[in-house]
Amino acid sequence: MKNQFYQRRVAVLALLAGIALSGCSRSDTGTETASRPALPAVEVKVEKAVGQELPALIHVTGVVRASERASIAPKVMGTISAFPVDLGQRVKSGDLLVKIEAAEISAKVLQAEAQLKQASRDLAREESLLEKGASTSEIVKNLADRVTIMTAMVDEARVMLGYTEIRAPFDGRVARKFSEVGSLSAPGMPLLELEGDGDFEIEAGVPESLIAGLEVGAAFPVQLPSSKGSFEATLKEVSSAFDSISRTVTARFAIPAAVEARAGQYARLTLSGEFRPAVLAPVESVSKYGQMERVFVVEGGIAKLRLVKTGAARDGNVEIVSGLTAGETVVLDPPVSLRDGQPLKL
Repeated sequence: MKNQFYQRRVAVLALLAGIALSGCSRSDTGTETASRPALPAVEVKVEKAVGQELPALIHVTGVVRASERASIAPKVMGTISAFPVDLGQRVKSGDLLVKIEAAEISAKVLQAEAQLKQASRDLAREESLLEKGASTSEIVKNLADRVTIMTAMVDEARVMLGYTEIRAPFDGRVARKFSEVGSLSAPGMPLLELEGDGDFEIEAGVPESLIAGLEVGAAFPVQLPSSKGSFEATLKEVSSAFDSISRTVTARFAIPAAVEARAGQYARLTLSGEFRPAVLAPVESVSKYGQMERVFVVEGGIAKLRLVKTGAARDGNVEIVSGLTAGETVVLDPPVSLRDGQPLKL
């Protein structure tokens, strides 16, 4: 039994050795990987990236408002008896906006008119008696003064009665309504807001650090994200007072008449901050691949692909925030077929 066990063990070892020798005797006879063909040279135009001291561009948010706007409030107390305008309605200068019922003012007008008539009759009678020598000039003079006073009281009462009808001060649209028919109106309490149909402007809070760079009459880039419009707005005026909480100053920028804008739109202005070093490259040198921005840099006559991050565009150039240094040569309008490592003909 023991001899049989050893015989079997020797046979297994011999078999394994034969398999190992057979594997070692095999040689790799696979074909060599074909070498990749050389890329052809491409003729391109190039330009150097330059370094400059440029002001930092800072975005400031603002709101579009009508240049001509008014908050309409009454001067007398009373009940609103008529509100003939609707929200968004266009009105002309002089159109009735609100009518207020104030019976006590109407009564004062009637009272003042009655007193004026009585004073006028008394004056006429005394003047007639003075001609006959039955009155004195002093009495006539006192009655004349009384007529003057009563006339002024009538005028005052009529002016107060006129305040019960509120009319549009200019052509525009009803932007907001704060009350309705039957509501009580009080002096100084806004009833509606009116916005003109003319020019629009942007009102923005400018940080204290940027005030030095503002000059009335200067133009600044603006974007209206809601309408995807971009244009330049002119600075109209700057407040002389700072907001103690936000440390900003209110500034107003005029919107060109050709720009379609609506009151209340969100606007983004680009203002200049402190100067700092920046790298500028031609806009034509930057291409996009998906979400990535890239340029091709010339190194020893070879195109080298660089991923970059761009900033603001400036007069045909774009600021390269990262990925490129001043003095490096970049390819303009790189062909779609251009590859990393491809030879170039400059």
